[in-house]
Amino acid sequence: MQTAICPGSFDPITLGHLDVIRRAAAMFDRVVVCIVANANKHGFFSLEERREQVLRVTAGYPNVDVDVWDGLLVDYAARFEQPVVVRGLRALSDFEYEFMMALTNKKLNPRVETVFLASDERYTYLSSSMVKEIAGFGGDVSRFVPEEILEDLKKKINGRNS
Repeated sequence: MQTAICPGSFDPITLGHLDVIRRAAAMFDRVVVCIVANANKHGFFSLEERREQVLRVTAGYPNVDVDVWDGLLVDYAARFEQPVVVRGLRALSDFEYEFMMALTNKKLNPRVETVFLASDERYTYLSSSMVKEIAGFGGDVSRFVPEEILEDLKKKINGRNS
């Protein structure tokens, strides 16, 4: 069984993330959305909150699972027989970073393949950081994130502004 791993911080998950997950689910037998702890980023939502959010928005995809990992992605991928890492590319600037990561992962574990999916043009500019900034200033992010997490964002922003 071919397992695709869609790694990311998903803080919060955006419609761009969901688009890549949806497309991967159509291409692979199984997709694992792997919420990876990033030591270089302070999370807006906790890992468990993000896991719960991703579970909610992917509930309609029977071949998608959600997991959390705090370590090297290649170590996580080693759990699977034929692991494929799926990464979305929004712009040329994404490619350079993602290409270096794919080559590094290949050096660390030659069994790990990486597949790049070009972002849907509707989401080429979209990032979780942008969503958090807009939401933090009270802007409307309903066009950028799944409907299921809008209330979570509002509560988190209101909690931080109190």
